[in-house]
This record gives sequence, C-alpha cells and structure tokens, in this order.
Amino acid sequence: MKKYRIIPFLLAFLLLVQCEDFLDIRPEASLPGVGTDYTKSENIFLSVSAAYAKLRSWGAHVFPYIGAFEIASDNADKGSTPEDNPTMLELDQFTFDAGNSLLNDLWNSYYDIVSGANYSIHQMPLFVEALLAAEDREYALQCQGEGKTIRAYAYFNLTRLFGRVPLVDTTFTSEQLASIPQSSTEALYDFIENDLEEAIEVLPESYSSEWAGRITRYTAMAIKAKVHLYQEEWDSVASLTDRIIASGRYGLLDDFREVFSIDGENSRESLFEIQSSTLGRATGPMTYIEYAYVQGPRGNSPSNMQGWGFCTPSQDLIDFFSTRGEVIRPATTLLYRGTVTPEGDSIKVACSNPVYNGKVYTPSYYNNWNFNGYGFDHNVRILRYSDVLLMFAEALVRGATVPITCGLDADAAVNLVRERAGLVPLSGVTLQQVFDERRAELALEEDRYFDLIRTGQAAAALGSKGFTPGKHEVYPIPAAQMQLNPNLTQNNGYN
Repeated sequence: MKKYRIIPFLLAFLLLVQCEDFLDIRPEASLPGVGTDYTKSENIFLSVSAAYAKLRSWGAHVFPYIGAFEIASDNADKGSTPEDNPTMLELDQFTFDAGNSLLNDLWNSYYDIVSGANYSIHQMPLFVEALLAAEDREYALQCQGEGKTIRAYAYFNLTRLFGRVPLVDTTFTSEQLASIPQSSTEALYDFIENDLEEAIEVLPESYSSEWAGRITRYTAMAIKAKVHLYQEEWDSVASLTDRIIASGRYGLLDDFREVFSIDGENSRESLFEIQSSTLGRATGPMTYIEYAYVQGPRGNSPSNMQGWGFCTPSQDLIDFFSTRGEVIRPATTLLYRGTVTPEGDSIKVACSNPVYNGKVYTPSYYNNWNFNGYGFDHNVRILRYSDVLLMFAEALVRGATVPITCGLDADAAVNLVRERAGLVPLSGVTLQQVFDERRAELALEEDRYFDLIRTGQAAAALGSKGFTPGKHEVYPIPAAQMQLNPNLTQNNGYN
C-alpha cells in the first residue's frame, strides 16, 4: 500500500524534471519565463511537487541533519567506527568551526528548498490569472499555501541552526544574492509566522488517500505552534495546538512501534513527514531518501540489513529510560546487536556498535533496492501528534491563558502520551516532567538538541561534551558562505 501513496508526488516531479531546466540551477536562480502552460490545471502541482522533492536532499534531511539536530545532543553519539567521518565527530564533540562542511551542506540544502518554494509561490498567481474555473484558481492558491509552508519550514531550520540568515523571498541574480545581509532572528520569525498564517487561510483540512502526506492546514498550524514555542509565546502555542486537538482529526496509534513502521507512515498520528519510497522497485528513479540507511546497523548481514551506523543512542539516553522504568519506548527506540527483531531480522553480534536507532529500523522484506536498500522506504517523521500534545501541555504549564476548547488540560495531554508508553499517570504535571516526556517520546527524532537550547538546559546537559554557553546556541555561519557574501557577519565565538 505504501508504494502507491507517494506516486502522485513522484510522477509530477519526474514530469517537471523533463520539461523545466530551472531545477538544475541552485540556489535562488531566475525563474524561467517560458515552458509552462498556465491555462492547464494539471500543471498547477508540478512546481509544488518539485519543492517537496527538494526536502529529500542529503543536506536537509540525511547526514548533516542527523549530526546538527541529534548527534550534537545528549541523546546520541556519532556512532559508526572511531575513525569514520571526523567532520561528524566535530559536531559530536563541539570542536566544529566555520569550515565544517556538514554545516555548509545544511545551509545550501535549506536554501535550495527555499529556492524551490519561491519558484512555486511565484508561479501560482500566473495560474490564478490564466485559469477560468473557480475551483482551479482555488487549488492554485492552496498549492501556494503548500509552497509557503515548505519555505517557512526551511527558514525555521535555518534560523534555529544559524540564528541570523539572509531572507530571500523572491528571485535574484547571483550578484544580488551575494550582497544580501542577514536578517535578525526576530525578523526571520516574523516572516515565518506570516508565511504560515497565510498558508493556514488557504490550505485544506485534509486530502484524499492517494495524496497522503501532503501539507494540510494542520501541518502549517503545528509548525507555527513550534515556531511560537521557540519564542516563548505561550498563548499562541496553546491556541494553535488546541485547534489541532479539537479538530478530532489526529490521535495516537495504540502501538508505539507501529508509529515508526512502514505501514504506520502518514497515519492519524502524522502531521508532517518527508516522503520516501522505492516505488516497490529494485532500480529506477531515486525517489527515496537515505535518512534511515545512514543510521542502519553497521557491519550487519545480509547486505540489505546494514547501513553506516551513525547516530547511535547514547548511554545517557539508555540510562534515562532505565531510571524512568520505561519498557515500551526503549523497546522500539533502542536496537541492540545480538538480538532478533519481532519481524525476524537478526542484528548480528559482529555489528560495529552495541546499539542503533530502532526508530529507523526497516524489516528486510522491504529492502529490495539493488544495492543495500536499508530503509529506503522509511519516511522521516518531522511532526507527530504526540509532539502537539506535549507543546500544548508545556504552554499551559508555562501560563497560557487563552480559552481552551479541546477538553484537555496539561495533565490529560501528557498522560495520553504516557498511557501509550505504559507509564502511570501524573497529577499536577511540572515543567521538568514535560521536558522529560519530550525526551522520552521524541528521542532520536532530531528534536532534542534545540529543545535543550530553547529550554536553557544545554549547558548542564552538554557541558561534558564541550558545549560553551554564549557560543554554541547557534552554529557558525559557514566559511564558504562568508567568502561568497562579504555582507555576512559571523556568529559570536567563531571568529
């Protein structure tokens, strides 16, 4: 079933690659003036599909992504072998500087997503002007909302990573791009919020099953809630998450393990996933993402059950689960060598690392690509309903005063998450209990590092790894970008 859900995205993207050369230009290149017939409604989604495809890039959601967002945290170690990839080791040990190539990959990849989103956003008024049917014009505006959500998401990650970055919302020449100064963090958040607010107004509440995984109104709401979370705007967080909960469209799956399975993709618990699929084939177009593959068991056999072994669970995370008496969540999150999975796959004793990320485990019967293929059908979970519940609870505990319509309070929201994990309910939930629940629930999902920073816990949690307060709250502006644009200024502590 999974291999069919993504086909509309991929067919549109592959068609666009054949007819538009602009996809080969990166980033923020001039828009093509010819080649698209704006009178044909079947062309509306093409540029949006291309923007979605850019989310699958190596830099945005594979190797650099797991390094900067998770390996730098107390949840994970570099993994693999000691000598493998010193650049990733720099992120793990806080010895990185502006020359770290993974940080430059993140910068380039997220701006490439911005470029694709900008192109799509500026295409839609041309369709609105040319199309005759009202429903087609409305659909073009919905697609523009998807483009704005994608752009907002990319800028949210850029802002968290680097603090201050150039704001590009249209097309420029290469000379113009090389002269744009950085916007302040506040200006960036204002821009992100505006994009998401405009998207919420036009996006549909849902799509039919063949379009599962597309961005909806509630996707934009959830991203916007997290943007407000990072700015400590608790009323906005509470209001948005309350609307999502009250909609009744989302819920927790009964089985925590199912959430991270192939069959559990785009479920009622999902608000945003990066789609990945081999389309059930052994060869062909590369419509997959290697997010799971680079975290797969290193040195395992057969070949379709092994990966690079990066982002391994830390002893600190293992101990955290143990002290809480956790059983259900670590059974999925922690994939130990020398064990056999419930699906019958062996994780051999010969594997390089004692434990791997179990949330990206993919049974061997899915891994049929012609080389390795481990996890190529595994979507990247970006926003889940449990995250919404915990954001809602945090906002209330922190003093949000807006009217609530969903019928939950902070205790009830947290206890929904705990109940599935087999834990006893809490009463009078504290802020630290919410933080701990976030760690246990979202471990190894690229949330922890910036959670530590935004909540002021980074110095205590990461000091032994080399975290320096006043410096490591953001990463350095990549040296390659400083050379391209002399108007960029370096972040504190990296000169």
